[in-house]
Formats: sequence, structure tokens, C-alpha cells
Amino acid sequence: MRSVFVILFLSVAFIASANTIVVGSNQPVTSLKKAIEIAHDKDTILIMSGIYKEGSVTLTKSLSIIGQNNTVLDGENKYEILLISGKNILIRGIQFRNSGYSALNDFASIKLVDCSNVVVENNTILNAYFAIHVSNSSFVTIRNNTITGSPKSEQLTGNGIHLWKSANALIENNHVEGQRDGIYFEFVSYSTIRNNRSEKNIRYGIHFMFSNDDVYLNNIFHDNGAGVAVMYSKKVRMEGNHFEQNWGPSAYGILLKDISDSYILHNTFFKNTVGIHMEGSSRMDIEKNVFKENGWAIKVQASCEDNRFHHNNFMGNSFDVGTNGSISLNTFYNNYWDKYEGYDINKDGTGDIPYHPVSMYSMIIEENPFALMLFRSFTVQLLDKAEKAIPSLTPENLVDNKPLIKPNKL
Repeated sequence: MRSVFVILFLSVAFIASANTIVVGSNQPVTSLKKAIEIAHDKDTILIMSGIYKEGSVTLTKSLSIIGQNNTVLDGENKYEILLISGKNILIRGIQFRNSGYSALNDFASIKLVDCSNVVVENNTILNAYFAIHVSNSSFVTIRNNTITGSPKSEQLTGNGIHLWKSANALIENNHVEGQRDGIYFEFVSYSTIRNNRSEKNIRYGIHFMFSNDDVYLNNIFHDNGAGVAVMYSKKVRMEGNHFEQNWGPSAYGILLKDISDSYILHNTFFKNTVGIHMEGSSRMDIEKNVFKENGWAIKVQASCEDNRFHHNNFMGNSFDVGTNGSISLNTFYNNYWDKYEGYDINKDGTGDIPYHPVSMYSMIIEENPFALMLFRSFTVQLLDKAEKAIPSLTPENLVDNKPLIKPNKL
């Protein structure tokens, strides 16, 4: 009974010790900087509607800063707006706009350095160099933010949500567009990216490097300059995402470079130049995905090995699989190919003859891209028919021995 009383007493004391400071033009405290100066840990600062031009604001205390109605922090195209270094901090409901540019210091609307247990949610960020920049931090949550950039060149535009050397982050329900990379991870581990929409960025919807043990779930990557890139990482799970309308000479639904021990499942690749482009990747499971109306559904370079492609649906792609090697060290089975012309006499649901998804014409294009102008010509169709009968250029062992007659139910 005594312990219960002590806990109750401490709870009451905690509530009593936490104050709320109101900032506004008609309030005793008229600036955010002054409110932070007089606040104590665990206090809440409510910023009333208005436009606040306070230069660069630094926060090192454990505070909750919450905007009310239409609260705007304006960087006047000169300043980094809010620099945070600390723990147990909440930033909510504020519009950040017009942060300054600095290639040397990577100015951001919100910058987190050496932080833990920080939540940044329900904010709007407009016309930023970097929108949210996080470094050397852990247990950071970034959710329900809307980020709209004013894209210039790659050199003059920063990333939307940028994490470096961090762990246990949660990035969810954000909308990012018009930045260099929508979401950028480098040396980030044990983190989750889910339910975000990243579109119309100059380069990548997600750019991901040297980051292990991370998860991407149910995101939409639409109409980005080069699609999505995941590089030099392992144990990454990419599930339930949509890679759409990423068109261009160097654009992909997703580019995988030097990736291992990872999973790509239940994703949709729709109308991309290349659905998946793989280089130097190994021991990956690519299963239960839909590849629809892409230029190439998959490009698997000769440097890839021990990858398994199974129970995927390939429909309406110009080319199903492309490669630059004569030998395949990967496995294909139980995929549905709409170009398959075989039969199923025993009615077991799988074709009785194997399917070779690499066409002779795709091998020619790999060596000579200008040959693409002959696409859909009678000569090309004749060459592909001859190659299927007597394989000579295409890798003979890149084959689905059990192609499905009907699409997989995904």
C-alpha cells in the first residue's frame, strides 16, 4: 500500500512540475527562443497562430513544442530553422518554410544531432534545402509530415528525410516530393520505413546505403527521377511497396547493388523502365511480386548469384528478364509468365515444358542499345522464335522449369 502511495505521489509531483508556456503576439512570451530559455525539462510550449521569424532556434531541453492552428516558423531563406540536440522531445503541428542553403553545413528546417526519443509529427515543411536531417541519433519517430520542396539541381537541393549513423528509427505516413532524395538512409540499422509516399523527387524515392536489418513496408514510390536505390547492405526486407512510373534512361523501380540476405515480396512494379535491376547481389528471395507493363521486369547482371525468383507474376512487360552473362547462377521456379506458350497436359497447374524468359533480342539490346529501334519488327520475332528452338546466345540455364499456367494468387 505504501509503494502505491509513493508512486501516486511521484506522479502528482511530475504533473505539477510540468508547465505550459504559451507563445503569441498578444501573450507575455512573444518568441519561441524566449519560451525555450525560460522553460524547464518536461514543459510544453504552445505556439499560437502567426508567422515567427527568429533566425536559427536551438533546443537542448526535454520539451514538447506544439503549434496551434496556423503556426509558421520562417527561415527567410537564410537560416537553419530548428536545431535539436537532446532527448524526450516532441515537435508537432508547425509549418516550417524557407530554410536557408548551405552546402557546407547541410542546413535543414529541422535538424536532429545526438538525439534519442524524439518525435517529429504532423508538421508541414515547404521550400527547404534539407527538410528533416537526423544524425547520430536513436529511437527517432518521424510521422505524418508533409514535405514539399522546390527542386533545382541535385547540387542545390537536399533530401526530404535524411538519416545518417542512426538506429531504431520509425519513418511512417509521410508525404515527400520535390527533394533530391525523398528518404535517405546511410549507416542506419534496425529501422522501419512504412506507409510513406515519396514522389517526383529529382533522384531517388529512397536512397539507402550501408544500412542493415531494416524494413520497408507499404510505401509508394511514384515518378521519381531514378526510382529507388538500395546499396551495400544486408538483411533488408522490402514488402508491400508500390514502385510506379519511374521512367528514364537510368531509372528503375528499384536498383539493388551489392545486397545480400534480403527479401523482396508482395511488391508491385508497374510501368518502370526496369522493375528490378540487380548488380552484385546474392542470397535474396524475390517472391510473390507483380511485374506489370515495365520495360524490363528484371535485369539480373552476371555478378548476381544464389538468388531465388518464385511465385511472381509477369504481365505485359516488354521484356521479362534481361542479363549480360551467358551463365545464370540464380533460380527461377513457379512464376507466371504471360508470354509462356507451353501446355499442361497433366493439368497440374504447371507447364510441361520449361520457359526461357530471356529473349535473344534482349541480349542484343544489352550489347547494342540502338537495336531497340527494331522492337516489334518481324525480323526480331523470327530471331526470337529461332533462339527458343535452338538456344545459342541466351543463357541456357536461366530457365523456369515449372512455369505456372495461371497467375499466382498473391
